Amino acid sequence: MQKKSVHIDSEKCSGCGRCASVCRGGAIAMRAGKAYVQAKEFCDGLGNCLPVCPENAISFEVQEVSVQNEAKVNIILKQEDSAALPCGCPGSNVRTIQRMQTGPQSEFQTQVRASQLAQWPIQIRLVPPKALYFDNANLLVSADCAAYAYGNFHDEFMKNRITLIGCPKLDDADYSEKLTAILASNNIRSITVARMEVPCCRGIVEAVRTALGRSGKIVPWQIAAISTAGELLDELQ
Repeated sequence: MQKKSVHIDSEKCSGCGRCASVCRGGAIAMRAGKAYVQAKEFCDGLGNCLPVCPENAISFEVQEVSVQNEAKVNIILKQEDSAALPCGCPGSNVRTIQRMQTGPQSEFQTQVRASQLAQWPIQIRLVPPKALYFDNANLLVSADCAAYAYGNFHDEFMKNRITLIGCPKLDDADYSEKLTAILASNNIRSITVARMEVPCCRGIVEAVRTALGRSGKIVPWQIAAISTAGELLDELQ
């Protein structure tokens, strides 16, 4: 049988992430600042992604699929209504998180610190450089261990900032390329770098330093160092 599936022209794609955010089936994801089709069989063919693409980079093609594969797609799309996620991680879906307190809080709720996460995704490798939440943002570029080591990380570092995390030792990626694209494409007000005291964490500082130089932007930035025991240290270079 014939089925429509999505196609993305990577040359035209600007990496805004809007198509991935509206894709109901999870067919579209983000990688290296570009949208791509991670699973054609999950495309529902309805075209929610078409009107949101500012670059006209999306089209649909007709292909033959087996009845067995079509049944698999229908089952997964039905599961979506019960919050099941089709084989893919939702980490590439771009969204802004708005937090509002509704009604009185219980004693337990008042004792638990609220999350200060303002957007998704947060991995440096997943964020599209032209995501709307970068406009006029204060940026936090953090080693991913820092939030686990420092107890008040949300309130002191993440609050009122757009958070990006990574591990320069474990990730096989040059963060400076993505950070350069973010700086060049947006009006970033400030950058805070949160690093661990371990030597390998210098990589995340150097990535920011390199990105600032390549972008030609003058952005105030500061470095905060956290010990492996969870203490805030004097600045380390």
